[in-house]
Amino acid sequence: MAADGQQPADSGPAARRGPASQQDMRRQNLALVMRTVADAHPLSRADVAGRTGLTRTAVSSLVDELIGGGLLVEGELERSGRVGRPGRALVLNDRGPAGLGLEVGVEHLGACVLDLRGEVRVELHRSAPNTERSADETLAELAELAAQAEAEAVALGLRVVGRVLAVPGSVRVPVDGPGRYLEHAPNLGWHQLDLPAAWPGPGTAPALENEANLGALAELWQGVGTGTFVHISAGEGIGGALVLDGRLFRGVLGFAGELGHLTVRPGGRACSCGASGCLEPYAGLAAVLHAAELTDHQPEDAVAALAARAAAGDPVVLSALRHAGTALGTALAAAVNLVDPATLVLGGAYADLAHWLLPAMRTELAALIRVRPWPEDALRASPLARRGPVLGAALTTVHRLRTDPASLWQPDAA
Repeated sequence: MAADGQQPADSGPAARRGPASQQDMRRQNLALVMRTVADAHPLSRADVAGRTGLTRTAVSSLVDELIGGGLLVEGELERSGRVGRPGRALVLNDRGPAGLGLEVGVEHLGACVLDLRGEVRVELHRSAPNTERSADETLAELAELAAQAEAEAVALGLRVVGRVLAVPGSVRVPVDGPGRYLEHAPNLGWHQLDLPAAWPGPGTAPALENEANLGALAELWQGVGTGTFVHISAGEGIGGALVLDGRLFRGVLGFAGELGHLTVRPGGRACSCGASGCLEPYAGLAAVLHAAELTDHQPEDAVAALAARAAAGDPVVLSALRHAGTALGTALAAAVNLVDPATLVLGGAYADLAHWLLPAMRTELAALIRVRPWPEDALRASPLARRGPVLGAALTTVHRLRTDPASLWQPDAA
C-alpha cells in the first residue's frame, strides 16, 4: 500500500518497469476513481471505495481533488432506503471541462462541444466550398466557427480544455503527442500542411486527426463498434479505420485504414491519389453521382437527394448504389480476410444510404469471404452517421479526461 494509504490502481506496464513513484500511483488512482464514477454514476464515496478496493480515506482525498478540478460534483443526499447516514451522490460535472470537436469536410465545416457526460451541448454546421478556396481561407472560417462554439459553451458554464480537428486526409501522429501535421488530403487539395503555423487563431491550433479514425472512436465510445471492427467513413472520399481489441490501430506512420485506396479494379479508373483502380473512383460520392446522372445539377445535399430518388424507386440511382455497394464489398472482403474483425460499420454520409448499399455489400462479402464464417448482420450501419467524425473529435478530450484526469493539469494536452 502507498504511503498515503492508497492501493495501486493496477499492475500494468508502469509496475513492470519498476517501483512506481507516489505521484504515479496517485495519478493511476485518480484515473481509477474517475473511471469508476464515469461508468456507474451516481455513486457515493463509500460506493467508490467498495468498487475500487481503495480505502475510504484515499477515496475522499482523490474525490476532493477531482471536485477541485471541476471534473466531479456531489449532488443531493441519496434517498436509497439504506440504513445509516446517506452519502452524497458523485456525478460527472456537466458544467466543467469540455471537449471541442472541429471538422473540415469537402463541402462543410462543423463544430461541437461535449461535456464530460458525453452530451452534445453546442453543435454548429456550415456549408463551405472548401475545394474551391485555399486552406488559409477555410481555416480562417473554421477558427471563427470554433470561437463561436467556445463562446456558446462558456455561456453554458463549460470550459473547453481540448480541441481536435477531423480532416479527410493522412495525418502524421507522433508517439509522444497529438497530430499537428497533415501529409495530404487529396479531396481538399491540401498537402504538407503545418497546422500550428497555418492556424489563424484565436487560441492555439487544435490537434489533427483523420476523420475516419475519429468516426471509429466515436463508434467505439458511443456507437455500435465493440472489440475489433473496421469502420468505413464513406462520402466524397472513402476512409477506413481499424479498431483492434478496443484500440485504434494507426500503423507505423499513422496511415492505416486507407480503404479508399485499396485496388478493386487493377488498371482501372484514375484516382485522386495518383494510382488507378482504387475503390474511391468506383464508390466515392462523385462516382455515384456520375452513375446516377446527377452531376450536371448536383444538389447541395447530394446524399439526401440520392436517398430521396432511391426511395422513389429511380432505377438509375438504384443501379448506381448497387454498383457502389459491390465495390465497397470487394474492398471490405479483403479487409475481413486480413484483419478478421467481429463487425464492419458503415459510417459517414453513406450511413444515410445504407438501406440501398448494404444488400450489394453483403452479397459481395458472402461471395468473397470463404475462409471464415461471416454472418450477414456483422455488417452494420452507424447510428452516428455523418456526425461521427466531429463527435469523435470532441469525445477524444472527454475520453482522455475520464481515463487520465490528471492530464487536465498538463499544459498542451490535446
